[in-house]
Amino acid sequence: MDIQLHSRIAALDPARWNTLAGSQTVLQHAFLDALERSGCVSAQTGWQPCHLSVDGLAAAVPLYLKSHSFGEYVFDWSWVRAYEQHGLDYYPKLVSAVPFTPVPGSRLMTSDDGQRLQLAHGLRAAAESLDAGSVHVLFHDDADATALEAAGFFLRSQIQFHWQRQPDWRDFDDFLDALKRDKRKKLRQERRKVLDAGIEIVRKRGAAITEADWRFFTACYTNTYDEHRSNPYLTLDFFLRLWQSLPDACLLILAYRNGHPVAAALDLVDSDRLYGRYWGAQWDDAGFIPALHFELCYYQGIEFALEHGLPVFEGGAQGEHKLARGFAPVLTQSAHWLRHPGFHQAVARAVHLEARQIRADLDALSAGYTTPAD
Repeated sequence: MDIQLHSRIAALDPARWNTLAGSQTVLQHAFLDALERSGCVSAQTGWQPCHLSVDGLAAAVPLYLKSHSFGEYVFDWSWVRAYEQHGLDYYPKLVSAVPFTPVPGSRLMTSDDGQRLQLAHGLRAAAESLDAGSVHVLFHDDADATALEAAGFFLRSQIQFHWQRQPDWRDFDDFLDALKRDKRKKLRQERRKVLDAGIEIVRKRGAAITEADWRFFTACYTNTYDEHRSNPYLTLDFFLRLWQSLPDACLLILAYRNGHPVAAALDLVDSDRLYGRYWGAQWDDAGFIPALHFELCYYQGIEFALEHGLPVFEGGAQGEHKLARGFAPVLTQSAHWLRHPGFHQAVARAVHLEARQIRADLDALSAGYTTPAD
């Protein structure tokens, strides 16, 4: 294979990249380009693009050289500490992922299984050439898993929560009727709290969104990070670029009280899925609104998915509280290869033991996801 690494997604042909990526919004050339052009993804932020292409652009991998482990949603901090305790450098590392986006999908972008295996081996070769200590492929699909395991990667699982539409659900009431009585009562109570607070909710998509809406949303998003004493990964510039290049992929849900916006949530849309991404609030003088987070981040998304015939609404990383709101637990995958043979074997053993607990957790959570209704 003729493998090349590219320091900008802009160096790669958008049409050919998108053919490989398929319909998934977050893998689109424009999405990754907006991250880079806005400066959210760069060497300065610890996400140096080094996208891998094969034979021109017959196959590709979104790829980044990283100097930290933030923004990945697959946690390797204990591995970092183990390296440090032995006087070894863990960074830089290579990460194949969509930055700041825990959305499962293809990472080894090709339809040819043989070429997919070559890509997996190509990632190891890239780590050697860049002197990276490890390679991590995050939220890959099953086809990628087969190739990565064959190339010497070990696999790791974690749990997300996805809402999955049933064939006979026509609207939100049908969805409620499928829940157990206690869950159905809880959801109705939470939605009533929002109505009783005098909240008006407006969903806007594409051209219906205004720049003022984006400015308000970004302020809410930033405020959420401020409240958790951390720095936001994304900027207004990124959101505007995303909206300008992929307008129909953007669903903005705004909450108003007395005609003034007080909270907002952003979801992303593609041909068959809705993806919950970010939310935040800027409360007015009347203060906090109970259950508004659930309304904007979950119930409005479920309604949208039902109205538009979308079979899956991915709720994002973690969050067992989603189980009580109609989301089901599902396994997601990552694959890892460490250049240090001893550490590779040791961490692989630890991940194997971890998998038993993940499976037990999945079984317990699945028992709590009960449809149809009693």
